[in-house]
Amino acid sequence: MKLSPLALTLTLLPAGQLLADTFERDQALKLPDVLISANRQVEARNDSSAANTVFTRDDIDRLQPSSVTDLLRRVPGVQVGQTGGRGSLPGIYIRGTKSAQSLVLVDGQRIGNSTSGDSNLQHINIEQVERVEVLRGSRSVIYGSDAIGGVVQIFTRRGAEPGLQPRLHVGFGSNQTWERSLGVSGGDDKTRFNLGTSLDETAGIDRTTKSYPSDGDHDEYRNKSVSLSLSHALTDNVEIGANLLDNRGRSEFDNPFGRFDLNTFESLQQQPYSDFNVSSLSSYVDARINDVWKTRLEFGHSENREKTFDKLSDERSVFNTYRDSVNWQNDLTLDARNSLIVGGDWYEDRVNSSTPFDEDSRWNRAAFVQHRYKADSFSTELGLRRDQNQQFGGQNSWSGTFTLPLNPNNDVLLTYSEGFRAPTFNDLYYPDFSNPDLKPERSKSYELQWRSQLSESSRLEASLYRTDLEDAIIFGGNGPQNVASARINGFEAALKQELFGWQSNLGVAIIDPRDRDSGHTLARRARRTLSLDLDRQFDRLGLGASWQAVSSSYDDENNGQALGGYALLGLRSSWALNREVKLELKVDNLLDKGYSRALYSYGSSQYGYREEGRAWMFGVTWTPEL
Repeated sequence: MKLSPLALTLTLLPAGQLLADTFERDQALKLPDVLISANRQVEARNDSSAANTVFTRDDIDRLQPSSVTDLLRRVPGVQVGQTGGRGSLPGIYIRGTKSAQSLVLVDGQRIGNSTSGDSNLQHINIEQVERVEVLRGSRSVIYGSDAIGGVVQIFTRRGAEPGLQPRLHVGFGSNQTWERSLGVSGGDDKTRFNLGTSLDETAGIDRTTKSYPSDGDHDEYRNKSVSLSLSHALTDNVEIGANLLDNRGRSEFDNPFGRFDLNTFESLQQQPYSDFNVSSLSSYVDARINDVWKTRLEFGHSENREKTFDKLSDERSVFNTYRDSVNWQNDLTLDARNSLIVGGDWYEDRVNSSTPFDEDSRWNRAAFVQHRYKADSFSTELGLRRDQNQQFGGQNSWSGTFTLPLNPNNDVLLTYSEGFRAPTFNDLYYPDFSNPDLKPERSKSYELQWRSQLSESSRLEASLYRTDLEDAIIFGGNGPQNVASARINGFEAALKQELFGWQSNLGVAIIDPRDRDSGHTLARRARRTLSLDLDRQFDRLGLGASWQAVSSSYDDENNGQALGGYALLGLRSSWALNREVKLELKVDNLLDKGYSRALYSYGSSQYGYREEGRAWMFGVTWTPEL
């Protein structure tokens, strides 16, 4: 495997040691061979104990995904389901866990909605993204609550080189879809910046088949996004910076369930839409105190706001959540074999809603420590975290990894990790349908990984794992209760290789997610998934294809409502007219496959939400040289 100079340097440094160069993290974000999210520090991907997938900006430009969720479908062990429209909440299932059991970060800040537990990941504009890292498996020792299934971290665009580098992108496609973005990055030896803005619009499609006449319209979507990153080296050893991402717009969606009229006790037609805002602001100080000690202090604020309206009535609802956070992490290189991570977290959630909650704020504080030992013939990693929450009290999380290098090209890793998820405000305080005595959901995971460098251009990573969930929260006639348990067994593999000039990325996952009490398969989890990307560059011409296959699943917990499997084929191409102008064309769902990822009830029958058929997109990107 060929490594860039920075990545090669990282593999030779003790864990946690800062590079002599400034803008270490900004440079690392451009590289496929390093990882940041696993331990909140820059490290070589192969040194991390976490099963992981990384998409750089180069990958995003090559794959031409329409959204972040489109990108995540390529990750082995990750499934995405969405209902009701482009702006509707997606189900993100990492290793068979549900959306609220996986943590989503933007530039290190939690963006999850503290009322529902969802992240509104669908609203993050892909044009404002520099990098996406996906960790599969619990990382609660580092991040605390919600990181049972894994972690998705999105990094906003960064400046790369000194000087000014402007960029302009315009795209047009099916269903009156428009993509427009404008940005500029640059700086000098001390300061780097990036400023970008974008506007996405689409007329959408009609997501429902049988439903009220009011659902017969197309579901429009509009998203305005802006991002800003700024970093400045005060000295050779001290850097400060800030990152901002703001996404806001309007989303229409179908509601075949209608609205309930309290006077007539009937379900009436509705044409709902929501005005949304998902934003994240962070600032940091990064300092190398000496050759042993590196420290990073981060401050963050995120907002997840949504106002829902009905065109056919005066009904409206507001669910706004806010989070302030502080993280302090210290990376200590004790000697050539031993390193230590010591840190603390604090965050506070607040709710402002049209629905009154018994409690509308709570805090969480935590301390964590992780030790890594690296010998010639093996290495170990052992971590402990203690969370103290205003509502549910204390929670301990442990993790440990033993790594055995079989030879220079093959490693075997054995990992045990614990995780938990704190109940949301809806779980605890929603009027007449909550339980303030809920305990956190808990998990224990066991994993065996094999990583093999098959050749210079071929790498295989495989994982065999088991996750046990206890005190899972389910909703019954008496509200939410800690009564469910689940067992998830799984296998996943990723193969990356180059053959006859073609770059291929293959991801395969097989899971068996079951409710331990009933023996039923967990809802909306397909047992088998496959993703294959093939790409080749012919001088100025780039060609690529994607194949995604998903097996059948069930829409309900009782396994009475089946969802059929499906396979999708996509093609893409790019043509560099010159060094400044590139043309792009892609066709998704080339075979116009009809399929559904979720069902809905209308009358006494079940119907599938429509997914988009064959769709094309043509774009022009201009990066003038100044």
